[in-house]
Amino acid sequence: MELICDFHIHSRHSRATSKNLTLDNLEKWAKIKGVSLLGTGDFQHPLWRKELDEGLKEDDKGILRTKSGFPFIWQSEISLMYAQDGRRAVHIVLLAPNGKTVDKITDYLKSKGRVDYDGRPIFGIKADDFTRDMKAIDDRIEVIPAHCMTPWFGLFGSDSGFDSLKDAFGEQTGKIYAVESGMSADPEMLWRLKEKMNIVSFSDCHSFWPWRLGREATIFDLNELSYDNIIHAIRTGNGLMGTIETPPEYGKYHYDGHRLCNFSSSPAETRKLNRICPKCGKDMTIGVEYRIEELAKEKSGYKPENGKMFYKLIPLHELIALRFETKPESKKAWQVYDEMIAGFGNEMNILLNAKKEEMAAKNVDFKLIELILLSREGKIKVKPGFDGEYGRVLMPGAQKTL
Repeated sequence: MELICDFHIHSRHSRATSKNLTLDNLEKWAKIKGVSLLGTGDFQHPLWRKELDEGLKEDDKGILRTKSGFPFIWQSEISLMYAQDGRRAVHIVLLAPNGKTVDKITDYLKSKGRVDYDGRPIFGIKADDFTRDMKAIDDRIEVIPAHCMTPWFGLFGSDSGFDSLKDAFGEQTGKIYAVESGMSADPEMLWRLKEKMNIVSFSDCHSFWPWRLGREATIFDLNELSYDNIIHAIRTGNGLMGTIETPPEYGKYHYDGHRLCNFSSSPAETRKLNRICPKCGKDMTIGVEYRIEELAKEKSGYKPENGKMFYKLIPLHELIALRFETKPESKKAWQVYDEMIAGFGNEMNILLNAKKEEMAAKNVDFKLIELILLSREGKIKVKPGFDGEYGRVLMPGAQKTL
């Protein structure tokens, strides 16, 4: 059973999220996207938990289902921020085996602070203590460092305070089995760190629109859909087939720079500038590519024996917008998108599987077909994002075959 899964999402009770994030919309657009299984997001938030309890029914294998049968698993994101020889911060994706365990996690979090003000609450708990406490509740709870390379809250980020798994998790390092790559990094970059970890990828979406939901995902091959089988795959790599990534340049923190100064630079340029923004004279926000070079133990191109395959895909709406020089949410983009979904079933099928001849036979625009194939091969050119700004897919004239 091959599954495309997104286990890092948020509810509308998180900051900067769509007010229309509902279970119905998540199910609808996951099916259109081609995502097989979703995390619940924000399971400790009291209002969202009430909706989860009302809208989902849990089976004896840790899978929750809507009335129509679409599956979810218990998931949330927690922010840990604390002082330990300076500022330390890391975001954590939490997966839990059942509602009873979620109740215990929620009680634990309530003992440390509030859980009702944001779907992604902040706690002053050390990462190793937090992991130890989670495992004391239930060893099946999965603790996954989120978007592991982003500057301030990624485990390996330039301003997180950590340089390695052990720096953050100490004696609990052996209980961290995987990290989330995040949009500004991909497995090929993370392999160079030579950390003992599997790599998963999820969207961290704040809306249900298909250019957000499932834009990054993990592919599993399981004999049976169960929480335990998912966790076994994450921990051992057996059944974890690979990941769907966006090109790292597409993420918000790939290059160095200052958003307010509208200035970005490559690592080589940043070094020449001594990491100082030439427009304001202040320290730049150091992005992922620079940080990888700081931490890397292997040269570019290194791949471990257990390295999994991965795709670098641009969301279909973005490709359509690129081809027709419009916005992803425009009427034209939606018209073309809807026609393609009607013809091919879901977006992932189009991005990963649809053959050139099949698309041509259904009158898909030739130049759009070329862009889809370029994306499938990881060859779409993107101007790198920086300091909170998404990367920009370059216009058709800059793409190789156009």
